[in-house]
Amino acid sequence: MSETEALPTVETAKLLGLLPEEFAKISEILGRDPNFTELSIYSVMWSEHCSYKNSIQLLKTLPRDGDRLLVGAGEENAGLVDIGDGMACAFKIESHNHPSAIEPYQGAATGVGGIHRDIFTMGARPLATLNSLRFGDPRNSHMQHLIKGVTKGIGDYGNCLGIPTVGGEVYFDSCYQQNILVNAMSVGVVKSDETVSAIALGAGNPVFIVGSSTGKDGIHGATFASADLTEDSADDLPSVQVGDPFQEKLLLEASLEVIQTGALVGMQDMGAAGITCSTSEMSAKGGVGMIIDLDKVPTRQSDMEPFEILLSESQERMLIVAHKGKEQALYDVFEKWDLQCEEIGVVTDSGRLEYFHRGKKVADVDAHSLVLGGGAPVYTREAKEPAYRASLKDLNSRGETNTDTEDLLALARKLMQSPNLCSRRWFYEQYDSMVRTNTTGTNDPADASVIRLKGTRKALCATTDCNSAYVHADPYQGAMIAVAEAARNITCSGGLPVAITNCLNFGNPYNPEVFWQFSEAIRGMGDACRAFDTPVTGGNVSFYNQSNLADRTEPINPTPTIGMLGLIDDVDSITTLSFKHEEDRILLIGDETGDLNCSEYARFVLEESHTQVPHFDLAAELAMQEAVRQLIDKKLLSSAHDVSEGGIFVSLLEAGMSGKRGFAIETMTAISASAFLFGEGQGRITASCREDDLEEIKRILAATGIPFFVLGTVAGKDLSVNGLEFGSIDTWAEPYQNSLDQYLETIT
Repeated sequence: MSETEALPTVETAKLLGLLPEEFAKISEILGRDPNFTELSIYSVMWSEHCSYKNSIQLLKTLPRDGDRLLVGAGEENAGLVDIGDGMACAFKIESHNHPSAIEPYQGAATGVGGIHRDIFTMGARPLATLNSLRFGDPRNSHMQHLIKGVTKGIGDYGNCLGIPTVGGEVYFDSCYQQNILVNAMSVGVVKSDETVSAIALGAGNPVFIVGSSTGKDGIHGATFASADLTEDSADDLPSVQVGDPFQEKLLLEASLEVIQTGALVGMQDMGAAGITCSTSEMSAKGGVGMIIDLDKVPTRQSDMEPFEILLSESQERMLIVAHKGKEQALYDVFEKWDLQCEEIGVVTDSGRLEYFHRGKKVADVDAHSLVLGGGAPVYTREAKEPAYRASLKDLNSRGETNTDTEDLLALARKLMQSPNLCSRRWFYEQYDSMVRTNTTGTNDPADASVIRLKGTRKALCATTDCNSAYVHADPYQGAMIAVAEAARNITCSGGLPVAITNCLNFGNPYNPEVFWQFSEAIRGMGDACRAFDTPVTGGNVSFYNQSNLADRTEPINPTPTIGMLGLIDDVDSITTLSFKHEEDRILLIGDETGDLNCSEYARFVLEESHTQVPHFDLAAELAMQEAVRQLIDKKLLSSAHDVSEGGIFVSLLEAGMSGKRGFAIETMTAISASAFLFGEGQGRITASCREDDLEEIKRILAATGIPFFVLGTVAGKDLSVNGLEFGSIDTWAEPYQNSLDQYLETIT
């Protein structure tokens, strides 16, 4: 290190996102004050994005054990579960919120690229992508710019990479007006004995960087993701990475091929914090150190400083530790795929990371001191129940009477104008959902996305779910509902819920009310996952999502997105949501509560946005789903569809539109018709069955104690409710498919 280099101060540390006490701890660890390169290294590795310093204690309370679990949370780049027949599934969800809010196209695109690298760096071939997107008012011109950029970024990257986008969710709410959410999930499959670990071992083994050159894009990206967005955040545009999906396709194929050579010790994606993160995490995991020569790193600019090379988040790069003597195998594979493969260092037994640049040592740090579970600080922030909770209304105490049937039709038509209930066709038609021909249900969808495993009778099913309005009303119950709804989607598709990954999107953890929301959501998620036996395999935490208004800072609704994986052992059990046959009987399985709280009807029609969480009973939900799986296993249901946003009416309407058939139903007289049709009480599904199977279904449900109701019959083309004609299914399908266009009409 240069003797003339001016050492940074506490003020420098603050500019890099570090607290004064953290600067002091760094000096204590080093036994001296850090130089700027070392301080930059700690600033990214101790950022919330990399260290989870404000969340790790709560994350450790989530269930991490399960019979199928092969790799759990924090052990590797993604979770890994046993799916039988010598195969395993790697899957994970992560956020790219702040980059997407600043540069939506590249932010979303590189989010997709990064999550896929987490999967294939473990040796798994990505089979599918899902996403969870949150936007503000779709009529706002700037929001339309963000929507267009995000959607095109996801579509272009996935389509070019040749990995189908098979499902997801899109919500609109004013709380996301300044801070949109872009969460991406990848699902891949690998032979159980061919997985790769992100570990460095063996002093003397060579260290390689492979893939793209290193540029100045994404520098301090992890720090950028660990701070509030402000009106000046556009000045941080260099923190947004630039992706190249064609380069990633080459890297994917080369990485999977090089595994077969037996030359690898370990491999890790260069995501957040770039070379710094991959060298430190791989070294710390193996209890080793590395000597890295930054002059050997291929760069795009000749004037890059050491900290820029170390912190760059340039995309499509991997760090590989190889067995000494097998270097040529790496060179051969990466030359075949026309990718750079450069030896940049060596593994040591010192436990230290020593970085050299132009012949001088520019940083010397202990690898263990940088990482989660090592020297990174751990905090428990103050938690305080938010004041708004005391003023939430209970709509079910209003004593609403039966709605006049003439008004009911008008209410239904108004409800279906909500941008949160209409078709997402505008989005998903920009994605390739059929590439590699593993996807099922394109013309007849299931509640979850279903991916066949070629050469077997098995299929995977996956879903992303979270109703943030529920979580805002009650973070504990709302997070449980998010897990339960994800499981319900898996169950309705004929699958068994296996495990989850999560993407925890919240406001500033230093805000006591936000931290209370976070802690309660973790508690609810944990309780639900234990009940469903779906361990948490990993994910990420995204704090600092909020809007800076003139008189206050307003956090987003807490949004703990659940990415759930399910397994279908026999593809004959795949169940879709569409009505199949005229004269089939329509059932409601689960208890009807007529609960309008937190419903889309309450927000969009009644304009009541601050209401209590809807009815939820975890034990009843578990029992209902078990009974539905039993009915599906016995081939007794023609269709199954969960009751969620929009209530029973929307569930039936979607089943009717998908099957191009109408329905005739009667509401329960003890509950107002509007509450019955549009309430969002949990733990319910709608289903259809043959008349001949109805008695057997009744017998099974009665034996298990599950409430059920025969609502009516699948009709020809027409809809009727309580004898009132609601028109043909086609008259509902056209506005359902196209109504989002009216909000996005200026987007071409």
